[in-house]
Order: sequence, then structure tokens, then C-alpha cells
Amino acid sequence: MVDNKDLFDDTAMTFGEHLEVLRFHLIRACLGLAICVFIALIFGESVVRIIRRPVDDALRRLEANERLNVNVEINDEVQGFNFWKSMKSGLYTMFFPPSVPTAKEMEETTPTTNEAKQTIEIELSAFELIAELHKVNPEKFPDASGDLHDTSIKLSAKSDAFRQIRTGLEKIDRPITLNVQEAFITYMKVSFIAGLIAASPWVFYQLWLFVAVGLYPHERKYVYVYLPFSLGLFLGGILFCFFAVLPTVLDFLLGFNVRMGLGAQIRISEWINFAVMLPLMFGVSFQLPLVMLFLTKVNIFTVNHYIDQWKIAVLAIAVIAMVLTPTPDPTTMLMMMAPLLLLYGLGILICQWNKPTASFEPAT
Repeated sequence: MVDNKDLFDDTAMTFGEHLEVLRFHLIRACLGLAICVFIALIFGESVVRIIRRPVDDALRRLEANERLNVNVEINDEVQGFNFWKSMKSGLYTMFFPPSVPTAKEMEETTPTTNEAKQTIEIELSAFELIAELHKVNPEKFPDASGDLHDTSIKLSAKSDAFRQIRTGLEKIDRPITLNVQEAFITYMKVSFIAGLIAASPWVFYQLWLFVAVGLYPHERKYVYVYLPFSLGLFLGGILFCFFAVLPTVLDFLLGFNVRMGLGAQIRISEWINFAVMLPLMFGVSFQLPLVMLFLTKVNIFTVNHYIDQWKIAVLAIAVIAMVLTPTPDPTTMLMMMAPLLLLYGLGILICQWNKPTASFEPAT
């Protein structure tokens, strides 16, 4: 077992000693990961609700748009669907979203108790109601007069069938599962991913302690400086995707279902994969400034190269955004391109600030 001495004081180690150090830190990393996964399993349902929130909110906004008929044109036949018109409408809605009721406002107008769900309010024409009653019993009910044509009567009807219908309609707007074990597998997958993310600083720290043995002091200094910056960019990309990209992309994509006259039912396992993969790709892509800095440190590129070849960089960023995004829609690609272009400018500033004393200039 390795003692508690400072690993940075070692100047030379045998192969067996390296294996012992690796075993020691892998065990500590796995223990930390196991603890975080166990805690995530306890709060797994809360984590699933957090990951579900963007799609639940998007379905709620879609229902509100259909209810208010805001900027929505439903075609009865798929053959009548106009792609470019829908694209224009979707992009307009993305940047200028219509005002829709909030979740609280919709909950206030939605029946919650069983008795309220069993009751519906119907509105009848007073003239037609009296006319029908007159047909049933002319002696008891007089004939309806013409003055009642513009008069309506509101009645309350109560039946358990109404509750069943309302319950079925509420389930339509929820993510679904297609087999009995899918919910459990999703729960376990989300808990493991959440535990892995929570334990990632501890795991990377243990790996760093192992790698640091073979680094020089000046190399360790660079890691101490840029590792927190890299972690901040990674988490910033994840948060930007979860709170800004996912709601926008969902509104854009679900809008096509409405304009094509299709009903959207989202499978929870597919949504979890999408909601995990897309933020991960954003977190990785946000490492662009550090990649640019690394290429300047090894004298492959210089700051002047980044400035002179900005057109090629824009094309490369567009290709990267197209490859990394798991969906083929242009909205997700544009949402990734925009911050990457800003990060490209940030990378130029960082490279200029850390400009090396000597650089490699390729032969012309």
C-alpha cells in the first residue's frame, strides 16, 4: 500500500511502483464513484424530473399554442406540407416566441380532484332546449319563442367517463415507455450518469495525482492553471445547452409535428439519450479555446494564422457543429455555431496573451 508521502517529491519510480500508485488511485476513484452513484440512486426520481423538465415544458407550450391557435397552421394532408414555409415559421417562433400561459396558470385551470374531473360544463341553446322539451311533452312545456335564439344555458354534467377521458388526455402530453422494464432501466441509467458527473472532479483529481508523478514542476503549473478553465468551459457548455438550446430546439422540432398535423409522443429512453448526448457534445465543443492554445504552445499554429484563416475556421466550425449535433435540424447546428464563433475569438485573445517567444512559420 502506498503511504501518505507527497507524490510530487518522487524523482524516479520503477514500473512496479507505478502500478501500485495506479492501483491505489483507481481504488479511491471507484470508491468515490460508487458513493456518488448510491446517492444518485436515492434521489433518482428527482434527477429524472429535472431531465424531463425541458420536454415537459415544451409539450406544455405546444398544447398552449394549439389551444390559442398562435402562429400554427395545421395541414390535413401531409402532401400539403410546405417545408420552407414551416422552416420560416419555426425560425420566427424560435426568435420571437408567442406569449403562452405559464405552467402555474395552466395548472390553475386544470381540474385536480376526482370530483372536479368528473364534471364538465356544457352550453346549450335555450331555444333548442325548450323546443326539444316541447316535443317530448307539449302540454307541460310551451313552444319556444323566437326571442330565445340568442340565449344560451350553461349546465353541469357529471360522469366518471369524463374523468377517464381527462386522465387519458393528460397522459398524451407525457413521455411514454414502450415496455415494462424501460422506466426502471431509464432510472438506473440516469442515476449512474448523475453519479458519474457528480464524482467526475474526484475521479479526475485521482487520475491527475497519478499522472503528476511523471510531470516536471513547470508542466504541473500549466495543468493547475488550465484544468479549472477547462472544467468551467465544459460545465458552461452543458448549462448553456440544457437551459437555452434544448427548449429552443424542442419548440422548433415539435412545431413541425403541429404544422404536419402529427401528434408528438416522446419516448422517455430516447429523450434521456438525447438530453445527455447533446449537452455532452456542447461541453466538449466548448474546449475550443484550449485546443487553440495547445496548438500554439506546440508551435503548430500562431495567432496570425488564426486571424488570417478566419474564413476557413468558420467553415470548420460549421462542419464540427454539424457532426457533433445528434439531430439533422439546422436550429441545433446554429445554436452550437454561434457560441463556438465567440469562443474562437476568445481563443485568439488567450493565444495572444500567452504568445510564445518563438513560433514555427511554415515555408511558403
